[in-house]
Amino acid sequence: MATVTKRDLVIKVSDKIEMTQQQVFDVIQLFMDEITDSLSEGDDVVLRNFGSFQITVTKPKIGRNPKKPETPVQIPARAIVKFKPGKEMKDRVASALPV
Repeated sequence: MATVTKRDLVIKVSDKIEMTQQQVFDVIQLFMDEITDSLSEGDDVVLRNFGSFQITVTKPKIGRNPKKPETPVQIPARAIVKFKPGKEMKDRVASALPV
């Protein structure tokens, strides 16, 4: 399986529509910035049939330093982004794998 980068997406979209790669890049970058801004303000981002991005706060916990396992390390609570795929995405991805 290959990794698809933002550059790959720009090229694919640019080839399908009548926009330059720079215009497509600007649109994709603005789209990603808006999602990030919304999440940083505490809002959920829902893209129907694609999925939703939500902020979840992890609990603080005690970890271990592998080099000094006898010394506990406090890991603070933090906000993380969770992605939940939509039904259409789940179905298409599930059908892509051989049975």
